[in-house]
Amino acid sequence: MTETISRAAANQAGARINANAYAEAQDFLPLKGIDHVEFWVGNARQASAYYRALWGFTPVAFSGLETKVRDRASYVMRQNDITFVFSAPLTPDGEIAEHVRAHGDGVHNIAFLVDDVESAWRETTTRGAVSALAPREFDGGEDGTLRRSSVRTYGETLHSFVDRSDYHGAFAPGYRKVKNPARAAQGLSLLEVDHCVGNVELGEMDTFVDFYRDVFGFSQLIHYDDKVIHTDYSALMSKVMTNGNGRIKFPINEPATGRKKSQIQEYLDWYHAPGCQHIALRTEDIVATVRQLRENGVEFLGLPHEYYATLADRVGDVGVPIDTLEELGIEADRDEEGYLLQIFTRPIQDRPTFFFEIIERHGSRGFGVGNFKALFEAIEREQDKRGNL
Repeated sequence: MTETISRAAANQAGARINANAYAEAQDFLPLKGIDHVEFWVGNARQASAYYRALWGFTPVAFSGLETKVRDRASYVMRQNDITFVFSAPLTPDGEIAEHVRAHGDGVHNIAFLVDDVESAWRETTTRGAVSALAPREFDGGEDGTLRRSSVRTYGETLHSFVDRSDYHGAFAPGYRKVKNPARAAQGLSLLEVDHCVGNVELGEMDTFVDFYRDVFGFSQLIHYDDKVIHTDYSALMSKVMTNGNGRIKFPINEPATGRKKSQIQEYLDWYHAPGCQHIALRTEDIVATVRQLRENGVEFLGLPHEYYATLADRVGDVGVPIDTLEELGIEADRDEEGYLLQIFTRPIQDRPTFFFEIIERHGSRGFGVGNFKALFEAIEREQDKRGNL
């Protein structure tokens, strides 16, 4: 018989699920979705080539010296509803150069699409958010006007509000459309950002849970404590915040006391600040996508045979043979709403900080609670190789 995780069982395991989270989220700040994610990196041209050749993203816009921007170069990459921007400094001074020196490559801005940037900025700043950019109009000439504002969240990460209703250009004023872009990798079906995970310091998780509740009107969807997210060596605690339409989900992690150093503490040690640990990208065909990503050279965490030996008894039929899941290293989990398939990359830069998750959902709105122990043990094996456990 298929073993499913009921809410009662999840509660006993240390995971507390709020069935009314979406209804409880406030509507004073309507967020239509994630407009884009901007990474600050050491070399934007090389980053864009990596995401084109390995991940199948198409370059759509560029900003730099050729567009009369003197301090940075930015490449806009897109696949379906996912838009990434990679920006690098052109001089040794300035905020991007300082950010990259301190943190390495990482997420700087998670931007939301809204109908009214002034209202979004006012609603958040009057509730305690620190402004990073007051509402501003950017004139794009014949392409129209783009409106934008920004506030600060954990570490040096920003949330921008973007209104594109009167703008029809490639991305934003100051950007030039990429004509005849180089061919992107084929065989991938990455559709949208499923969730973005933030790592904060010990004792700060509830601070930012309150921040997203009070400032953004989010509600807590799930709470995982260190009883469910742990191994023999390390542990963490996590709370998942969501907006009312469910399009934006932000798990917030903090380290918990353990015999050795957790993955969250390793991230904080090497990023030197709280920040975005990973982004989950949703697909409707994880098998084909992961197979192609592996062929392209993307590296994923591996799980032992023992995980797959008992997987069928735990999750039942998930539409993919267990042998195929084991071949590709894909994990599976089931709850009372359905099941999901997921896999995690190794860090995608030299520092052991940011990585990606690929996820395919079939009803389940969870985050793979049944996989946490196996995943943590896989991460700890990688930490041990780096001498950071």
